[in-house]
Amino acid sequence: MQTTAIFPAHRVTIVGILNATPDSFSDGGRFVRGEARLDLPAAVDAAAALVSAGAQVLDIGGESTRPGSQPVSPAIEIARTARLIEAVAKRLDVPLSIDTRNAEVARAALDAGAQIVNDVSGLRHDPALAGVAARAGATLILGHLRGEPATMQERPHFGDVLREVGDELAASVAAATAAGVAMDRLAVDPGLGFGKRLEDNLVLLAELGALRQRLQLPLLVGPSRKSFLGSLTGDPAEERDRATLAACAVAAFLGADAVRVHDVGGAVRAVAVGRALRDARRGSRP
Repeated sequence: MQTTAIFPAHRVTIVGILNATPDSFSDGGRFVRGEARLDLPAAVDAAAALVSAGAQVLDIGGESTRPGSQPVSPAIEIARTARLIEAVAKRLDVPLSIDTRNAEVARAALDAGAQIVNDVSGLRHDPALAGVAARAGATLILGHLRGEPATMQERPHFGDVLREVGDELAASVAAATAAGVAMDRLAVDPGLGFGKRLEDNLVLLAELGALRQRLQLPLLVGPSRKSFLGSLTGDPAEERDRATLAACAVAAFLGADAVRVHDVGGAVRAVAVGRALRDARRGSRP
């Protein structure tokens, strides 16, 4: 199977979430007030804390893509993220990812020191993003999302969610490679919580192994504090870390190469258990 330098095969990579937004669903407003008033020292300290807790990659975003969110301009995204990426890159020796759907934002982030572009739309929002990643030699994570965040949870429907998500991710991969992104610089994300019903999220999580086998690419899974976990537990977003860790352990057991989380320290422990069980099932030592 394909692997990337960012998500090496010998581990389940922990991707720590650092949102430079005023309105993300569970942690918005920690470092940004108004449109783009960034508390840079506090945000850099938070990045350092994530790495100290065990994050091996940091994913920095300047636009909320929670259900019902409204888009912001690339200029605002850049104002929220470029200086932060530059400052974190100077302080910490860890790969940095820009969480964006926009080519202009990706270009600015890569110039500032990011090495990864995490596009939750799988190039459907801005196809030019693939060329930006290709020219920079960046890793590109292709997520699955139908429509736009503002409306994605309005009556989502799948006939066969595993097949359809696989088909649409394969189309994103084809678009990326056509733009010049090398296969060893690609990873995919099934988009838990992005335009999916509870049952869709559960099938995708339960069938991660089949999805990875089909696409033959590293698989990032992002269950952190998502509403489908709240549907199962009744917990509000800020109290969903324990359910998130259960999902992370399952994901690691079923073949995920990386998990994207808020609670990094807990995820380190959860994926250690899941990966050990995966190795035991294969008959090899952890």
